[in-house]
Amino acid sequence: MVQRDFTLTNAHLDNETSRRYLHIITWGCQMNVYDSNRMVDLLRPLGYKVTDKAEQADVLILNTCHIRDKATEKVFSELGRLKQIKEYRNQLGNPTLIAVAGCVAQAEGNIILQRAPYVDIVLGPQTYHRLPKMILEVARQSGSIIETDFPVESKFDFLPIPQENTGYSAFLTIQEGCDKFCSFCVVPYTRGAEVSRPVQTILDEATHLCSIGVKEITLLGQNVNAYHGEGPDGNIWNLARLAEKLSSLPELSRIRYTTSHPRDMDDSLINAHRDLPALMPFLHLPVQSGSDRILKAMNRGHTADEYRKIIDKLRKARPDIALSSDFIVGHPGENLKDFEDTMQLIRDVQFSQTFSFKYSPRPGTAAAISMHQVREEEKDARLQALQALLREQQDQFNQNTVGRTIPILFVGKGRKQGQITGKSPYLQAVHIQGDTSLIGRECQVRIDKSLTNSLSGTLV
Repeated sequence: MVQRDFTLTNAHLDNETSRRYLHIITWGCQMNVYDSNRMVDLLRPLGYKVTDKAEQADVLILNTCHIRDKATEKVFSELGRLKQIKEYRNQLGNPTLIAVAGCVAQAEGNIILQRAPYVDIVLGPQTYHRLPKMILEVARQSGSIIETDFPVESKFDFLPIPQENTGYSAFLTIQEGCDKFCSFCVVPYTRGAEVSRPVQTILDEATHLCSIGVKEITLLGQNVNAYHGEGPDGNIWNLARLAEKLSSLPELSRIRYTTSHPRDMDDSLINAHRDLPALMPFLHLPVQSGSDRILKAMNRGHTADEYRKIIDKLRKARPDIALSSDFIVGHPGENLKDFEDTMQLIRDVQFSQTFSFKYSPRPGTAAAISMHQVREEEKDARLQALQALLREQQDQFNQNTVGRTIPILFVGKGRKQGQITGKSPYLQAVHIQGDTSLIGRECQVRIDKSLTNSLSGTLV
């Protein structure tokens, strides 16, 4: 997230009154990052230029996430800071607009306007294509606008092709929404039902990204492997067929996708990991728990052994595949045996990296009203034990990479003088001493050392 601290001075205000500035603070998943970038694309024709200084901005956008604990209160805390900026700029004759976008806006739009009436626009994840029109309406009249419906039209039909180079790795949303209704999750309520973009629009965007230098594309979706978009041939394509088509783009050397659901991990996609060299040997496949009893309470629709069988198939198809997952500790009703079942699944699968959290209630979800909430101190203890095991596995995976020579896609400068950084096929951060001319290229690197959160190596 961008730095929040500021000191208001006239120096922060731009003297070029004809130029407009836009400042976006983004929380949450890669899809929110993608959405924020598209909002920039939408507002660029109106003359807006991105600034990293909130105090300089004519439009301040907070793109929110509802997944983490106390998400709503974090939004209001940030809005308090943005209110100070807006009031100061308004006193100096620089009208300033505040917009709240994303999943918190979708879930609690009316509450936001009640508690923060100085907010001008509240818009959900499916309506940000209307943002330019909303800004013009606010400029013409007083009052606030709220747009949190699920419109009939797809926002993707109204979004321009990205124009600026986003670096050598880029996100591309291909699917949104969720039909699974897990007991702990708000996504079906904030992002809506599962919707897939047509294949041709994805190919057009990917082709354009490659034309401006992108070498690696990560396909995004709430349930990305549930993708079922209409193909150019009139048939419905799944993710495996889309990945095969994308892999034919000559400039695209790497394809990734996230986030997946075990219920949508079919054989065609597993075989794509075997057959498509561009499809990276890394998969984020959230399991959430290793207890069948808790998985049923979560409404996940799979068992722990079914998850293990998927992993076995993946490793048979692609023996070097690295696996990542999500775990929730302390879901309502979880007991010590359930937790031990989760620990056993972790031992059985062996993960290269993971995300793990304590369960926290989300308004409107089934688990939030359960009478069997787990005590906070119990959740704390279980999370510490689980994370210790996961850290051990991640360290071991990274250590096993030492001595190997693997292709690294260099994406930028490192923190130290003469250092450049890149990504391994397994999504590990790797840095070497090397010339910046290597940035944007995929080079063979011998891994020399495993550090806390990265690897160091030598160019071969």
